[in-house]
Amino acid sequence: MKYNIRGQHIQVTEALREYVEKKISRLEKYFEAPITSETNVTLSVTKGYHAVEVTIPLTGVMLRAEVKSEDMYASIDEVVDKLERQIRKHKTKVNRKIRNESGVRTFFKDSGSAARVLEEEEDFEVVRTKQVTLKPMDVEEAILQMNMVGHNFFVFANADTKEVNVVYRRHDGRYGLIEQS
Repeated sequence: MKYNIRGQHIQVTEALREYVEKKISRLEKYFEAPITSETNVTLSVTKGYHAVEVTIPLTGVMLRAEVKSEDMYASIDEVVDKLERQIRKHKTKVNRKIRNESGVRTFFKDSGSAARVLEEEEDFEVVRTKQVTLKPMDVEEAILQMNMVGHNFFVFANADTKEVNVVYRRHDGRYGLIEQS
């Protein structure tokens, strides 16, 4: 596995680099072939919180996790745990699809007992359905509406483009916009 480890507002020491590589290399056991893409790791410190963001681009799936805590090493441990859960969920989904369709080989290793446990984790149940009327509005009005209802995101019909868009509140307190392509 190749690593691109960088720091924002923090010096990436050799000890920190080695710890990141050691922990993330644990993920290699889940793959049939070695990962050839570059694993991007960003370590940052903001307002006393140590954040770790890891992105691993793979064929057909992008693994990404981000964790913030008061300790950098704890953040690294937790982000690797999150990535392991993502891999197991995706593996279960792929394996279920293969059983339903054909015997095509996956890039995840088969580990018998883990598959049974993962089957239980994979149940996606919709517990609530909402229907909304998308009122045409501009981005600023959508942000105001989102803040009024107290949500982290808001779906609306963009009055300028006539497309369905989503505004959302980012972790840094600013706003993002998702547009159709």
